[in-house]
Amino acid sequence: MSSIRVIGWQVGAMGLFLLNAPLSASAGEARISPETVTRSTLGEPQPTWFIVRDAVKGPGYVFDAASGEMQGLLSLTTYTPAVEVNQQRGEIYAAEVFYSRGVRGERTDVVTIYDLPTLSPKAEVKVPNKIAALPFRQYIALLDDNRHLAVFNMTPAFSVSIVDIRDQAFAAEVSTPGCALIMPTQQRAFLQLCGDGALQLLRFNGQGEEVERVRSQPFFDINEDPVFDKPVATDEGWLLTSYLGKVFHVTVDQSEMSISEPWSMLTDEEFDAGWRPGGGQFLAYHRQKDLLFVLMNPGGEFAHDNSGTEIWVYDRSAQRRVHRAPIEYLGSNLFVSQDEQPVLTVTGGDGLLHVLDVATMTETRSIAEAGVLPGHLQAF
Repeated sequence: MSSIRVIGWQVGAMGLFLLNAPLSASAGEARISPETVTRSTLGEPQPTWFIVRDAVKGPGYVFDAASGEMQGLLSLTTYTPAVEVNQQRGEIYAAEVFYSRGVRGERTDVVTIYDLPTLSPKAEVKVPNKIAALPFRQYIALLDDNRHLAVFNMTPAFSVSIVDIRDQAFAAEVSTPGCALIMPTQQRAFLQLCGDGALQLLRFNGQGEEVERVRSQPFFDINEDPVFDKPVATDEGWLLTSYLGKVFHVTVDQSEMSISEPWSMLTDEEFDAGWRPGGGQFLAYHRQKDLLFVLMNPGGEFAHDNSGTEIWVYDRSAQRRVHRAPIEYLGSNLFVSQDEQPVLTVTGGDGLLHVLDVATMTETRSIAEAGVLPGHLQAF
């Protein structure tokens, strides 16, 4: 038997006095076994998995929209614009900014390479201290050679850093004055949207060095109807939308950029009633079903930042709306799963993630506690 002495205070008839009494216990009862620390790994990623960024603190929560269950957590910085998941290599890439004293001090910019099964960092590549620390999906992207990663910079001058993720080395920085975003296309290239209403195409060699730069003719007037810097990818190219609800489809053939004639998401009556696209990440596209999902609000002019009160669904090929779904919350960001029975996830102003069945556009569940304020959504 071992003896444990308990010291404390007790109130009795004589007032307050010190309790100092031995308490006996067996050696087995007194001994506490240490907890064993283990590490879990992710299961096979599913099309319904997505990453939601905490708009306040920065971490990325991995959820399954089909079950509503959290799968893991990426410990990202507040200044990370987005991440790029590479399932072929089993890695995730994040453009991250660190300050030696949290929000000030010496700055260090890196591309962190995370191990996909454990979501743990395994390598860092130092890049120029210029990363654009804004939550835009197309501020980071992997080129089609599955070797070179492009990261958008803004100081406020625009440029792009190229990282060789195979050799885990910084390859090059290219200046892109007046042109932003990274929209990958075939043959180790990407498109950018430019302030004069044009597109720019940049192509690289096997060492990550620029070998070609082509500029299109302007296709929109930035003063009359600017195009959003929030494109969505199709199997053939990229969809771009304007503040007034026009939709362009951009494709690339070698060095030739083709920009379709725009079609409008709004009838004259809807336009006059003030309906406009807007929000955070207000567009989502399902490739197999060729459906475009758009958050709409009736705010009229300058409503491009307003959260949506309805979700409008379009048949892209037919260029017509096929569904109109009012929502009881203000919606800011969209994610649609790329499977045969897709679900649509919406970040709500109520702090919840709302999951809708695409077939009926009715809510099947909501997800709580996805950070302080759920922000940017992207596919896992």
